[in-house]
Amino acid sequence: MVRVYVLNPPFVLNFSRALRGEGMSTRAGTLYYPIWLSYATGVLSQHHEVKLVDAVAKGWSLNDVCLDVSNFHPDIIVIDTNFASLNNDLKVAGSLKKETNAIIIFVGPPASQFTEKILQCDYVDIVARYEYDYTLLEIADTLEGGELALEGIKGISYVKDGQIKHNPSREFLSSEDLDKMPFVSKIYKKYLNIRDYFLSSSLYPVVQIFTGRGCPFQCAFCSWPQTLMGHKYRVRSVSNVLDEMEWISENLREVKEVFFEDDTFTVSKKRVLGFCEEYRERGLDIAWACNARVGLDYETMKAMKKAGCRLVIVGYESGSDEILRNIRKGITTQQIREFAKNARKAGLLVHGDFIVGLPGETRETIEMTKKLIKEVKPDILQIQVATPIPGTEFYQWCKENGYLVTDDPNEYLDRNGHQKSVVSYPWLSAEEIVREVDDVLKEYYLSLSYIPIALRQVFRSRGLDEARRLWRSARTFLGYIGGRG
Repeated sequence: MVRVYVLNPPFVLNFSRALRGEGMSTRAGTLYYPIWLSYATGVLSQHHEVKLVDAVAKGWSLNDVCLDVSNFHPDIIVIDTNFASLNNDLKVAGSLKKETNAIIIFVGPPASQFTEKILQCDYVDIVARYEYDYTLLEIADTLEGGELALEGIKGISYVKDGQIKHNPSREFLSSEDLDKMPFVSKIYKKYLNIRDYFLSSSLYPVVQIFTGRGCPFQCAFCSWPQTLMGHKYRVRSVSNVLDEMEWISENLREVKEVFFEDDTFTVSKKRVLGFCEEYRERGLDIAWACNARVGLDYETMKAMKKAGCRLVIVGYESGSDEILRNIRKGITTQQIREFAKNARKAGLLVHGDFIVGLPGETRETIEMTKKLIKEVKPDILQIQVATPIPGTEFYQWCKENGYLVTDDPNEYLDRNGHQKSVVSYPWLSAEEIVREVDDVLKEYYLSLSYIPIALRQVFRSRGLDEARRLWRSARTFLGYIGGRG
């Protein structure tokens, strides 16, 4: 049996590597589970001795990790990485290589985009590209057999005889494969403290799970479909998902909500309605939330609400139809207004995502976005600086047109792990983009007009939990604003 140490390495406070864009420390205090590592841990633990460590959540230093690794004596160390933390993560690998003779494997979105850069560091042995759950298992199985023969393992890159070798890519997991994977909630219970994690839009404590992987839509800026899991949407069976929700209800009784981390849970109306029907038949009472898409109809929203759905996160992105076309979002501002109206009518809370700095952004389009925000009044407003993630169409467009302040993603964050703008247009500077994001957030959340929006959240079922969530997010946000001067 091979001993595998699976690590979310230390970096800045509350750094979420598993965000679907760039990793960062958010303005509202969100800390994601190491969700991809956790699924891989579940697969590995069926055959090998595994330890999953989230150094960020534990607040561990590199010295803490080195000591823990030395005590575990691993044969393999798996290190997760993100574009914004890549240099840091390589340094962590170097330190761990000095502590142990373990094989070091890098995983995460940069593994598919910066494969050769990572392997140029002689303390990284293998890079596992794209989805890596069963890639890691095959490596461990091969090592257990007595000899690490890498040539036949799909989805990896490595150095042999001084040359970087790229094995053929591994096929993405099928729906049937996803049904066979251990429940990630069991992995959380065994290895992590669920109270370490917080999503600003979710009731606390929350757990994040996938009901499917991949996204069929073609948004030019979105990272996961282009750097990690592909565009084909593969799904677990409804019964399998609900079995896990029942397990959570019975074994993680303190959990107040389950968040479906699929890029777009609402791709198939038939599947969503089937899920809602079986949820009610089983008599479940646990709240859930999901990522949805503009275009979701009122009938489906109403069924979701009746089946325990509390909130939907939706990518509105911009108040400009031109920008929505530029990023190939496939929606219009009129559809955004219709979605917002239907969600409120159905009784669903809406976490609305906007981005400032996308292709075509001007001061005029920013004003259009501000106007749309005031119209749709999301219960939770998220605005991000447009970040060109390597491997995405947006990144390539910025690079070709000379709009990148830097093409080194390690420079994407400030010293506290918050977003900077690395996009600067001749008509709209990087500094203006960041200032606009901060100003819109302050204007929205610190105005009297937000009070009825907040009260509407509190005067719902589970109102006390909603109030606690709002207070925790507000406290962190005010600290962020104060720190920005």
